[in-house]
Amino acid sequence: MLTGLRLVSEAAELAARRHAGRQRKGRDEEPYINHLAEVANILSIASNGEDAELVAAGWLHDTIEDTDTTHAELTERFGARVADMVEEVTDDMTLPKSERRAVQVIAAPGKSDGAKQIKIADKISNIRTRVFFEPDLEQQLELMEYLGWAEQVVAGCRGVNAALDALFDETVAHARGTL
Repeated sequence: MLTGLRLVSEAAELAARRHAGRQRKGRDEEPYINHLAEVANILSIASNGEDAELVAAGWLHDTIEDTDTTHAELTERFGARVADMVEEVTDDMTLPKSERRAVQVIAAPGKSDGAKQIKIADKISNIRTRVFFEPDLEQQLELMEYLGWAEQVVAGCRGVNAALDALFDETVAHARGTL
């Protein structure tokens, strides 16, 4: 089984291949891989680089949801813990957006510690991409709506990693300061 740096490196490589050509919503339609790299980096910092499986899952957190990657494939390549964390943070894309968001709020407190940390890191990254210099009204409204929902999700994820909780709070405060 892969461990440490090799686990993280192979997860990054698979994430890059599976998300090739995808662009992120928001500023400048940047490559989607930037989001995955940011989430993994946030998790690496929050865990002091001591949890390679968490960082690998951060790289892979959208692969089941957005690509043809399966839980079984992730288990075989990266182990059960990584695959399980990715599956835990995967939304049911057959549900309408409003229902997916409601499910995230309701399900957050029951998630594993790793999945909770991935959720927080994902929300931090998503908030950061919604912050614009001199935002127009539509951008302001979208950010306010996203912040309100993200805070509800993260409320059910807090208490696992104090540094991550603090970074989320700092990110929200900064975002509110741009409105």
